[in-house]
Amino acid sequence: MTTHKTANTLTAPEAAYIAGLIDGEGTITLTRKHANENRQLALTVSSTERQLLEFLLARTGVGKITTKARYRPHHLQSFTYAVYNRQALQVLEQVEQYLLSYKVHRCRLILRDYLNVTPRNGKYSEAMLTRRRQFEEKVLSITCASEQGSSGRS
Repeated sequence: MTTHKTANTLTAPEAAYIAGLIDGEGTITLTRKHANENRQLALTVSSTERQLLEFLLARTGVGKITTKARYRPHHLQSFTYAVYNRQALQVLEQVEQYLLSYKVHRCRLILRDYLNVTPRNGKYSEAMLTRRRQFEEKVLSITCASEQGSSGRS
């Protein structure tokens, strides 16, 4: 049986700092790695300062850092920290209370419903697949633009 890494426990200042990185340079989303696959939870932070992302990796204990392609010689090299699925949930559980942008609403919805619509074995009945698609649409509809009329945190 394979054992999966679990996220480290963060101190309150670490969780708050990481939440700031997510609010400013991060993404909480449901993404596909391949066109015919179901979407999976992804927590990413991109930066030209690798040191910030190394801090994230060291403190959370999960995820990986990749180097992004440079398309223009004058662009700085940039990097992305990414963590997926249950490991991403473990990080989000710890930073949720410190998020300030629209991402807090995505985070809360994901924390509340993701496991309920994601069977561990990846096998979906038609009813489960319908619930899953509705969940995905709801999460992805929460954007910065949808926050324009909102008065902030709920």
